[in-house]
Amino acid sequence: MAELDEARLDLTLKAVDDGLDGSLDRLFSFLRIASISTDPAHQAACRSAAEWVAGALEDLGFTAVVHPTAGHPVVVARTDTGAPRRVLFYGHYDVQPVDPLDLWETPPFEPRLGETPDGRRTIVARGACDDKGQVLTFLEALRAYRATLGRLPVDVTVLLEGEEECGSPNLPGFLAAHAGELAADVALVCDTGMWDPRTPSITTSLRGILHTELTIEGADRDLHSGLFGGAARNPIHVLAQILGEAHDASGRVTLPGFYDDVLELPEEVRTRWAGLGLTAEAFLKPVGLSVSSGESDRMVIEQIQSRPTLEVNGIFGGYTGAGTKTIIPARATAKISFRLVADQDPAKLRAGFEAFVAERVPADCRAVFHWGEGARAFLVPPESPNLTRAAAALEREWGVAPVTIGSGGSIPVVGQFKDRLGVDTLLIGFALDDDRVHSPNEKYDLTSFHKGTRSWVRILDVLA
Repeated sequence: MAELDEARLDLTLKAVDDGLDGSLDRLFSFLRIASISTDPAHQAACRSAAEWVAGALEDLGFTAVVHPTAGHPVVVARTDTGAPRRVLFYGHYDVQPVDPLDLWETPPFEPRLGETPDGRRTIVARGACDDKGQVLTFLEALRAYRATLGRLPVDVTVLLEGEEECGSPNLPGFLAAHAGELAADVALVCDTGMWDPRTPSITTSLRGILHTELTIEGADRDLHSGLFGGAARNPIHVLAQILGEAHDASGRVTLPGFYDDVLELPEEVRTRWAGLGLTAEAFLKPVGLSVSSGESDRMVIEQIQSRPTLEVNGIFGGYTGAGTKTIIPARATAKISFRLVADQDPAKLRAGFEAFVAERVPADCRAVFHWGEGARAFLVPPESPNLTRAAAALEREWGVAPVTIGSGGSIPVVGQFKDRLGVDTLLIGFALDDDRVHSPNEKYDLTSFHKGTRSWVRILDVLA
């Protein structure tokens, strides 16, 4: 039986190899759709992308429905063969804006094959990596199974949204309304990356997120700085002082209780991460930096994956146009985000930050907060059988054991899958650090696309 299973698997993998040109043709067709979700001018393109992917799934034998929402559609497709296990695959068909357009070497929605300076072949287009190329690795694995066996080793539900790049405002409500339809044994997300071009990885933890816009208000109008300077409160000064006090000299966040609920890494994980040899210089050099500003007593890999942060994402107030306008502004604003780790509670941190700010707002000023919806951090239990099986499948494909790491980013849908559907998620992606995600000349390595597809064939096999 084992020999028969191995022969079946080899046949499906060969179908991936033989069908690579056709897979690329389909990916290029998908990439030509300018599905920029943040721009209302591209609403029709987002609808076209949803219909394109629904049609592709119907061609694979799925029952696919394009569900309207208050924003862009959600696509849900299912097989119902009575297989003993079901997986839920999540991805998104929307992409980031292309600005600045003049930095693209070729038009962003005219996909092409390229090559990196070190000779790696690439797919270049907006969405090539994030997330259309990654989505197609999974769909093309399903296609190979259909071509060779006429069936899939598990039942599959595919959930694709069109608003991931603008915060998924309509997804939580959709999940609540369709929880029964989306039930599964395990969820799969292909929107993460590899450790390096030869080493796969499984993301076993995600930081949560909490964000706010803090405005300090002062006088009831902008004031002449010659007449009022020295007497009137300047909201920019107040805001800058508050933000400056949010970190100490060692890089720690100074909010009282900020670290109370932070879980420490297991010693085995810390030792494994230390063995990866990631230095601050190596991590920061590609972006023109060299010295970490994070907690000085932590490895840089901890700083970016397993420790919480408070970052100022933008700050503005007063006159910012050309030339001079001598005023004391009436208000100043900062956009602030927190990255959370287990077991931090977004509601508790929100209250703590408001109290921190309130203690520092002087007379004649007031603080106004506009909060976004927070998301808790996510952690895959290290003893998860699905994690063990997927790791073994990846090792067989790549010839090296995958690195199990955390991610400094946040994918709120993973927490929603756990909270609303009661299902754990495996985060397995094939992006690389140099894929220029969200930047001009976004690319996806051809090897990532090809071996990513082969990897999903192996993973679906072991999950069955």
